[in-house]
Amino acid sequence: MSASLQRVCFQLQVRPDRLDEYRTRHRAVWPDMLAALRSAGWHNYSLFLRPDGLLIGYFETPSLEQARAGMARTDVNARWQAEMAPFFVELQGTPDQGFLQLEEVFHLE
Repeated sequence: MSASLQRVCFQLQVRPDRLDEYRTRHRAVWPDMLAALRSAGWHNYSLFLRPDGLLIGYFETPSLEQARAGMARTDVNARWQAEMAPFFVELQGTPDQGFLQLEEVFHLE
């Protein structure tokens, strides 16, 4: 990984009654959404889901601010975020803007 990439880890809480649907939706992410993420600088993006709905996301980007701004300029992101927002508990704003960013305390190169 390039030293110029920022590692971003975040947390959200998926509603327990929507876990199966959430998994299903992420097995078929829209191709134009995937292209928009790549274009906006979201690289090596993964989501991890615990059985109780705790969702941990990780991605690498040259700039979190620019990656978020790049997605905010796309119509596909607005549609995706609107469809995904109801899956989350106590969400402030859209999922891509309202996630809790976690502090990195260790990294093994």
